[in-house]
Amino acid sequence: MTRLGFLLDSDSCIGCHACTVACKSEHDVPLGVNRTWVKYIETGTFPDVARKFSVMRCNQCDDAPCMKICPTSALYRAPNGVVDFQDDNCIGCKSCMNACPYDALYINPETNTAHKCNMCNHRIEVGLEPSCQIVCPTEAIKIGDLDDPTSEISRIIARDDVAVRAPEQNTKPKVYYRGADQASLDPTRTAIANDGMIWADTLRGTTTKNHPSLPVAFGERPTDLDGVVARTVYTTSHLMTWKEKVSGYLVTKAVAAGVMLVAALMVLLGHADQTAVGVTSPVIAGVFLGFTGVLLIADLKQPTRFHYLLTRGNRESWLVKGAYVLMAFAAVCAAWFLAGVTGTDSALAYLALPAVLGAAGTAGYTAFLFAQCEGRDLWQTPLLLPVLLAQAVTAGGAAFAVMDLFVTVPDGRAVAWVLLGGVAATAALLAIELTSHGSRHVELAVHAMVRGRYARQFWLGGVLVGLVVPAALTVGAIAGDVTEPGLLALAGVSAVLGLFAYEDAFVRAGQSVPLS
Repeated sequence: MTRLGFLLDSDSCIGCHACTVACKSEHDVPLGVNRTWVKYIETGTFPDVARKFSVMRCNQCDDAPCMKICPTSALYRAPNGVVDFQDDNCIGCKSCMNACPYDALYINPETNTAHKCNMCNHRIEVGLEPSCQIVCPTEAIKIGDLDDPTSEISRIIARDDVAVRAPEQNTKPKVYYRGADQASLDPTRTAIANDGMIWADTLRGTTTKNHPSLPVAFGERPTDLDGVVARTVYTTSHLMTWKEKVSGYLVTKAVAAGVMLVAALMVLLGHADQTAVGVTSPVIAGVFLGFTGVLLIADLKQPTRFHYLLTRGNRESWLVKGAYVLMAFAAVCAAWFLAGVTGTDSALAYLALPAVLGAAGTAGYTAFLFAQCEGRDLWQTPLLLPVLLAQAVTAGGAAFAVMDLFVTVPDGRAVAWVLLGGVAATAALLAIELTSHGSRHVELAVHAMVRGRYARQFWLGGVLVGLVVPAALTVGAIAGDVTEPGLLALAGVSAVLGLFAYEDAFVRAGQSVPLS
């Protein structure tokens, strides 16, 4: 049993890109994406300047987050310790790309599956060296068994000062750098030149706001986020992976969960005999669960393989666990609907607790999924679960408020208080979250969301439309002797639109900080 790793000697690297070209040739890597590449940074001020090189690639982590989150075990560990991949299992969910703290994975535009450096494992298994190691003219790339103290790289690691990328992520990376500038290993310490992307013009959208590798253009980094000591002048480009479909799925499942939470509340208040509670509510929940499934499948690069989540599921992945949560909740909604249409009101009392648990699971499991995305520090907040639950309450109140325009909803005042309570709880949690201090990644992501490229969407959409307007309209509706359904419905629509605006800003801002 071996445990292979890389030693990358930045002191010897001359930035010739021979490794990049050899890798592309060996694996037929298309233009615009790379398994390995050479990053250039410039330090100092004229005339005392220096250009330094670092080879970027998969870190072959001992505790690999990409393997944990991969829902179909398309990423697996070979007997020699290499993290390899199996194309036939990949569904193109892109979760591994957000789990990796090293920006090492990409979607191959020709296969629509996730690829990365696998140490040329097909060569290693027959006794050959990786292609990048063979062509390196200065022998700056070395591979060896880290568990063998007599191997060259083990002796160098024991003798010299070496560093790894993002050690705070605790992934136990097996790629070591000798002589690398820390500014090169930590991309948040460098500004990025506007023209510093390798072959960026071959990728659609690399110059748009969806490009996460340019959080702040060179010379524009905010003064309150100091620590920039160099600039990146040559690196690869990576597109944002999760966008409006993921943001939309967060909203649709919040509505599905929320409407059943409020329906369970109505049962406890003695309104189980109402059509809106027994029939309309599970129908709305089912429809929005259907939208959730459509968005999830549509976001896959291999949508015809979506059933692999069940047939080849990795039980460690919260994508798989979430699929089972959604199915269980759908079953509860179906049972609720049958009880409602048959007039079995007593059954709804027994289904109330399973409905609440299923709704909470449906709304909240994404917090655990995002927690597995270790490359996106903004998503690691412990407040994400209560925020998602508060948003589900808001969405449930909103759904009942709009429903009241079409069917008779019992206890409109209770619905109004649910909506107002959800909005107030969401606002309080967001205020706590945005004023808390985290890692530098979190600070940069929050800056992008509240003061950077997503600020207008956050403040006008997420805060004004999603929180302030619904709160004001709901208070106005409650203030009357009879709750005004028109005002309450308008508040509900505004709350859901604002929820999408916030979620979209949150999802995109979390991916706006460069990882390589």
